Amino acid sequence: MLLDSKLVKKSGENNLYVVMCVDVVRHSGCPVMDKDQMRKFYAEAFGTFCLVFAGTGAIVINDVSGGVISHLGIALTFGLVVLSMIYAVGDISGAHLNPAVTIGFFVANRFAGRLVLPYIASQIAGALIASFLLRFLFPSHISLGTTLPADSYVQSFILELVLTAILMFVILKVSSGARERGITAGIVVGSVITLEALFAGPISGASMNPARSLAPALVSGQLASTWLYLAAPILGAFLGVVLCRVMREEGCCSPLKQAA
Repeated sequence: MLLDSKLVKKSGENNLYVVMCVDVVRHSGCPVMDKDQMRKFYAEAFGTFCLVFAGTGAIVINDVSGGVISHLGIALTFGLVVLSMIYAVGDISGAHLNPAVTIGFFVANRFAGRLVLPYIASQIAGALIASFLLRFLFPSHISLGTTLPADSYVQSFILELVLTAILMFVILKVSSGARERGITAGIVVGSVITLEALFAGPISGASMNPARSLAPALVSGQLASTWLYLAAPILGAFLGVVLCRVMREEGCCSPLKQAA
């Protein structure tokens, strides 16, 4: 195994030497994460934490306060926190905050494949921390904001698929590469999330986000319908990419020189 460079450091009385790789391990086949990439992962974890903490937290607090926040307030909370995180961490990671969006960008040839799993892992980690914190703050709450179908699985599956397709299409429209562009991008994306939560939230929960649904389901133990909120948004993101390719100009989903 060849090293681009190495640092050999003496360690203790036994004259043991520790070889520390400083640069890339050549021909090893192992991915090497630099500081810039780690900042992206931290940004995705933090942004998704804020999304789940504020969004599902609004649901929990609405329940324990007797409906003070209201359905409108919950929808606005989800939209506003996404808007805020796009402006806060969008220049670092692109502010995906959603495994379905990350996969959608990858399918659209706008995001490097090697970063898909680390992004998704970061998003799920941030979401789980938020749900565990809410469990600590509200130990008696049963669902912690878990998304549950109000009626049939088929109804909620179709809703989640269509909602995510619309969201993904809009994101592709207001983004360059795997990042939102312009000062209005956050407003547009946040508005779409608010709109969809307003009309579809009472039926399917309007998740559109596997990490947002998985974390409270795992922490609360309500996993019966989790598969729906994992599969439907991912399929919806695929559909959103297809819609982009059909309706937009050539080059909508073409590879960029630098993904992510």
